[in-house]
Amino acid sequence: MGSVKPSVRHRGTGAPSSVPQSAGSNGVVNGAPVSNGYVNHLRNELSEFEKEDFDAQGYVQSKCQSMSEKGIRKLCDDLLDLKKSSAEEMRKSVYANYAAFIRTSREISDLEGELVAMRNLLTSQATLVRSLAESGASKTASGTAGDDTEEKDLPQHEKEPSQLERRAQALPDILDVLLAEKKVDQALLALDEGDRLVAEGFQPTGYEGGMSTAAASNLQQALSERRARLAEQLAETIQQPFFRGSELRSAIAALDKLGDGTRAHTLLLQSHHERLQHNIRGLRPSGTSYGGAYTAALSQLVFSAIAQASRDSVAVFGEEPAYASELVLWARSETELFASLVKRHVLSSSAAAGGLRAAAECVQIALGHCQLLEDQGLALCPVLSKLVRPSVEQALESNLTRIEESVAALAAADDWVLSPPGAILRGSYGIRSSYGAGHGPYVKLSSSAHRFNFMVQDFLEDVAPLISMQLGGPTLEGLSMLFDQYVDMLIKAIPSPGEDEEGGAENGDDRKVRAATSESQQLALLGNASALADELLPRAASKLVPGGMQTVMSRDDLRSATRRGRDRDQERNQFGTIANRLPELKDWRRRLQRGVDRLRDHLCRQHVLELIYYSDDPESQLSPETYLILDNDGGDPNVWLQDPMPSPIFQALFHKLTSIQQTAAELLTGRERVVVVLLMRFTETLVIWLSEDQDFWDAIEDGESRLGAIGLQQFVLDMQFVIQVAINGRFSSRHMRQVVNDVTARAVTAFAATGGDPHSVLQEDEWFLSAAQEAVRRLLEGWNQQVTSPTASITAQSVSSFRSHGSE
Repeated sequence: MGSVKPSVRHRGTGAPSSVPQSAGSNGVVNGAPVSNGYVNHLRNELSEFEKEDFDAQGYVQSKCQSMSEKGIRKLCDDLLDLKKSSAEEMRKSVYANYAAFIRTSREISDLEGELVAMRNLLTSQATLVRSLAESGASKTASGTAGDDTEEKDLPQHEKEPSQLERRAQALPDILDVLLAEKKVDQALLALDEGDRLVAEGFQPTGYEGGMSTAAASNLQQALSERRARLAEQLAETIQQPFFRGSELRSAIAALDKLGDGTRAHTLLLQSHHERLQHNIRGLRPSGTSYGGAYTAALSQLVFSAIAQASRDSVAVFGEEPAYASELVLWARSETELFASLVKRHVLSSSAAAGGLRAAAECVQIALGHCQLLEDQGLALCPVLSKLVRPSVEQALESNLTRIEESVAALAAADDWVLSPPGAILRGSYGIRSSYGAGHGPYVKLSSSAHRFNFMVQDFLEDVAPLISMQLGGPTLEGLSMLFDQYVDMLIKAIPSPGEDEEGGAENGDDRKVRAATSESQQLALLGNASALADELLPRAASKLVPGGMQTVMSRDDLRSATRRGRDRDQERNQFGTIANRLPELKDWRRRLQRGVDRLRDHLCRQHVLELIYYSDDPESQLSPETYLILDNDGGDPNVWLQDPMPSPIFQALFHKLTSIQQTAAELLTGRERVVVVLLMRFTETLVIWLSEDQDFWDAIEDGESRLGAIGLQQFVLDMQFVIQVAINGRFSSRHMRQVVNDVTARAVTAFAATGGDPHSVLQEDEWFLSAAQEAVRRLLEGWNQQVTSPTASITAQSVSSFRSHGSE
């Protein structure tokens, strides 16, 4: 029954561009102001269609003679689009006003019944007037005749009734017998015969065997009484619980023939409702532990009853819009009743306990039965989805809370050591994910990150079947918040320079996570966040996007690509490119990346603070005296030029960057991009901190001791050294170089403010470049010698001032 769909599946494209839009009284067309001339022209064009003698065929021929074939085709396409749009808008208007439409139809039916009753009353009155007139005429004629004539006319006035009148007199008794014997079909035939007799009685007859209007009026009244009795009898029969099938349809059709179609259709739906309620009372909700069997049985009962009611309605009444609309509203109310039962007996307990899997299975069962009704034109899946959505969302929130609590508990004991998931899969976490089944090489994560990933995988496997309920957005939002909370835990695991070795803050607050005190542990934090945000979570979330699993490459495809020579970083980048093509995931992945950036920035900031202010060697700390003291102690520029080297803090920076790069190469194999971005951000953070340190620049520019020639050259060499270190490590950035140039220009300006000539003091740019490259070479050779020596770790600790190595 295609005309009773409550949901519109196709939206019109609006009016085509070639059909002129009517302008409003305010001179606006499509939101843009127009001139009065255009409005008048448009009115003249439209007035052609208002003429009574408008010739559509001639109008089309006149317009199409000057048009090309392409223009005619375009005009036809535009008119077809406009026709579809108009039909769609009309359908939407009808669907949006079901209740008003049904109420109006019922009022029209009642009005028709009243008109019929009024017509019958008027006919009866006319018959009575005609009878009185005939009686008065006969009395006048008899009064003027003689006594002998009066005696002769009296027996002629009492003539015997005709055959039709005798049949009319017998018909009410026949109907009484048929009603008593409940022979509905024969009673309907008798009523039809009586209606024909009444119709003949009210027509002027020219033959002797006709029926008088008085007899016709009496018969009509008798038929009305029997018709009402038959209708009540049918109504009582229909309401019996055992009355169903073909007998029910026959009774409904008979009641419709009696002229009470509205009541008949209501009784039909009420009969199905009563029988459905009787069957529902026979179900026991506590039959299973999760309610799947109860949901299946209840779905079978409810939607089968709706389908049968739809078939009965079409079989008896056809596709009459008024009855079809009432059927849709009735089906909606039955669906609401079904949803309330499922929520009460199944979903409420599952949602409160976080049983998303059980809730999803029950919703799938219900939607599967509900979808079968679409072939009959009843699209009730949106209604059902809207009704059960709050319970499913509650289960979603409960699952997200459970994941957060579980991961937080594991993070408190995480040793922040990256490992494959094999040991985790063999653990007693109760993970049912298929993550470890034949998917090639794994991503190394710490225990809490593995737990986070596995629980999200299982969570999304439960949510994926509910994509039709528009739960993708809330699920992605919940996952992003969950990832942000996990990143907050990782940030708390990074000790500040003021914290002790146990990870407690100076003010005694409990961090609730184990501190990552070593360099490898801190890199493991970044490895966890980047792996989850770049690869694992987007691949899992692609299940929520229709067609996402077919669009995104499978892990087996990625593994085969690796065999062709691509490393893991290229593999991950390719996945990211494909995932970015899905608009639903693109913004979400950006939000995950902001969490990774937040962790990386915090890590860089803590390292820079420790390097600048908390170094064990006071000479390695950044201060204006590093450059002011070179000239104040009577330094000789010629001596400095013989062996120029960067300041101790920048030599410490070199050792720290080199240490991070080598440690990350072992921990984050195949993920070089993460390491490059970390080192790039590290150098940017240092030079930005230097440029924004107002105390440093106040001492350089306005202090008692002013910047001298050696100090200026040392500063320029240090800045050039930073650039060369970044270039040598392949993590140079345009932003870092710009900040370096800005602070270098600021130092030159400070020197010029003392009255000195920077051009006479500074060496050529090539000299600083060569000196910086030589310093990098010498420090790199020294580092390599330390690495190959038995005391490599101790030497590296002393030059980098990284105290956390000593606590391992």
